[in-house]
Amino acid sequence: MMFRLNSLLVSIAAVALGSVAPLASAQDKPLYKVVDGYKVDANTMKGFRTWRAAACDRCHGANQEGMVGPSLVTSLKTLSKEDFVKTVRDGRLDKGMQSFGSSPQVMDNIDHLYAYLKGRSDGAITRSKVEEIQ
Repeated sequence: MMFRLNSLLVSIAAVALGSVAPLASAQDKPLYKVVDGYKVDANTMKGFRTWRAAACDRCHGANQEGMVGPSLVTSLKTLSKEDFVKTVRDGRLDKGMQSFGSSPQVMDNIDHLYAYLKGRSDGAITRSKVEEIQ
C-alpha cells in the first residue's frame, strides 16, 4: 500500500513540474523525461535518432501511427518491453517486419528507442520530432 502511495505521489509531482516520466520499475530511474511535450532527455533523444536512422517510419509512419506496419502509438499501450525487444531483434517476417538483431545501432540503443516510442504511446511526447532538453 505504501509503495502505491509513493508511486502516486511521484507521478503527481512529475506532472506538476511539467515533465511526465513513468518508472521502468520501482528501483529504476524514470523511463524518459519530457518537457513541453517535445523536449526530451539525452537518452530519449538517442531513441529518436535510432528511429530515424533505422527508417522505421517507412512502415510505421512518420508519427508512429501506422502505415504498412501497425501503429506503435497504439501497440505500445499493451506491448511489454520484453515483447518489444523480441520483435525488434527477431522481426516478424511472416508479417513483413524485418529483424534488426544484426544492427549495432538499433541493438545498442534498444532501451532508448523503447523509451522514445513509449513516450509517444503514453502521450507524454506529443509530436514525433523531438529536441533535446537544454
